[in-house]
This record gives sequence, structure tokens and C-alpha cells, in this order.
Amino acid sequence: MATPTITTELYQLYPSPQNQHRVVFEHQVFVPYPYALIDLPAMDLAGKYTLFAAHRRADGKMGQLVSFELEADRARFERLFTPD
Repeated sequence: MATPTITTELYQLYPSPQNQHRVVFEHQVFVPYPYALIDLPAMDLAGKYTLFAAHRRADGKMGQLVSFELEADRARFERLFTPD
């Protein structure tokens, strides 16, 4: 069964089936690479996180949205993620 989409003020989100949580957390990073592989478990994050395919409503840009329970995890992700 398909997971329902989530619509926020900024995004139309399509949850990853691998998400353990069904929440959009406060700390977020939009990654403008819709096909980049993002291996969140390998980043050894301390808190909860979720990954979504995302359509940014302001400009129609497709990408991915990663949301984090902890600000420190958002900073760690930005430091470690490379879209190669």
C-alpha cells in the first residue's frame, strides 16, 4: 500500500518506505538532488530522522527533504553529505 503524501506550507512530501518515523521534524535540509543516494544510518546520527522525496512549492524544484529531531544531527548531515 502506498504511503500518503504530506503537504506543508513549503513542500509536497513523499515519505521513504524506509522511514521508521512518520513525522516531519523541526530541523530540515532540502537537498536539490532528487536521485542522490542518502545513507542516513551510515552518518551515525544521535536522534530520529526522516527522508522524503520533495517538491518545493515555491519554485517547483524537485529534490529530497531530510528532517531531524536534533539540530546537531542537521549540522552533522550538512557536514558529511556529498552529492557525488
